[in-house]
Amino acid sequence: MKLCVIGTGYVGLVGASVFSDWGNTVVGVDIDAKKIERIKAGDMPIYEPGLSELVLKNIKEKRLSFTTSLKEGIADAEVVFICVGTPQDDTGAADLSAVWQVAEEIGRNLNGYKVIVTKSTVPIGTNERVKEIIKETSNGKVTFDVASNPEFLREGSSVEDMMKTDRTVMGSDSPKALEILKELYTHLNSPIVACDLRSAEIIKYASNAFLATKISFINEIALLCDRAGADVSVVAEGMGYDKRIGKAFLKAGIGYGGSCFPKDVAALFRTSTDQAYDFRLLRGVMEVNEKQKYHFVKKITEKLGKNLNGKVIACLGLAFKDNTDDIRESVALEVIKLLRGLGAQLRVFDPQATENAKGVLGDLDIYYAKDGYDAATGADALCILTEWGEFRELEAKKLKKVMRGDIVFDGRNIMNRDQLEVAGFTYFSVGRPAYAVRQSNGHKSLKNRVTGALLNFSK
Repeated sequence: MKLCVIGTGYVGLVGASVFSDWGNTVVGVDIDAKKIERIKAGDMPIYEPGLSELVLKNIKEKRLSFTTSLKEGIADAEVVFICVGTPQDDTGAADLSAVWQVAEEIGRNLNGYKVIVTKSTVPIGTNERVKEIIKETSNGKVTFDVASNPEFLREGSSVEDMMKTDRTVMGSDSPKALEILKELYTHLNSPIVACDLRSAEIIKYASNAFLATKISFINEIALLCDRAGADVSVVAEGMGYDKRIGKAFLKAGIGYGGSCFPKDVAALFRTSTDQAYDFRLLRGVMEVNEKQKYHFVKKITEKLGKNLNGKVIACLGLAFKDNTDDIRESVALEVIKLLRGLGAQLRVFDPQATENAKGVLGDLDIYYAKDGYDAATGADALCILTEWGEFRELEAKKLKKVMRGDIVFDGRNIMNRDQLEVAGFTYFSVGRPAYAVRQSNGHKSLKNRVTGALLNFSK
């Protein structure tokens, strides 16, 4: 099948490379000429495991090519995918200006029947408007169909996610368009959900909002565990064995970030208000997530003092999650900004996101380290802000030798608490009691512990 993918960001570039690897002929389109040249040379504008190899392989085998001309890109395509950004605007709604612009250009260059597929995450009714724009700008001279085919990719594992998707959602009012899309995905061993346009649009938002809700819920449980002296990781494990709940997204931490969850939750909430409905649960999800980073910083100031002048704090993690260089809505960066605002000197490290973070944080009171141990050298305290696997492998004894202080604040609950405490560190995490609390709880009766927890929680 001949395809065109417009946009070479996380969704478009991964989509184009995987579609071509399936045996299709794919043309990727982007208005940024320098970006296109980088991709052709194997220099990916984003960090995604396996992506560079996949792109170069399919360019070499002449199934994948790139251009800055949308007219050239869609000329022979049977299916055209819109994969441009839909960032959150100041009102919380999705900014659809790029989608409208692409729709207009498609309409002006439409030269025969095509299925125009929106893969970008868009609010309810967007695809209907895309159809209107294309019809208007093409003067109704060419037949086409519009479909919604939202992606469910996780940054850091998006190539694998697309290769082995757990479901494919496609929405259209055209049976012909749905059959063409089914043909594209028919080889995948996963369910296909074929539906109307609006249901497909809302499935993506509902999915991300539900996952964000699980994160905020377990973070609330973590706050209760902090007060009650319980261990949120054990609580989450106990919950996760229930098949109705599942283990995924029950990891307490400093909150969710990234290019999807914050804007998608906000956009769905905005959509609900547009429909004259107050989605109270989503409002709570956003409030909990916003407050989570402040709870973490409060732990730090309770131990180091409200005025952090003269304190050196090592922060490991700058990206919003592991296995990516994406810093959009990164909670790690927000925590670093708060600590710097309190007077701290920061030594920071991230395996992939350092260069991107420099553009946001600058150099004021920040040292960009070459690795985790370099960041920890001379620090009064160490903060874990992103769950990179290599941070788990840091040796407690070696950290103790290079640090000036002996405190670890684990915002992602990934470090080995016992090893750190044996090495002489005082360890704080999210919803998991420190050694002294665990010991004291062991000598309390269950009645006293529950009563104490309720009293603390009411304060």
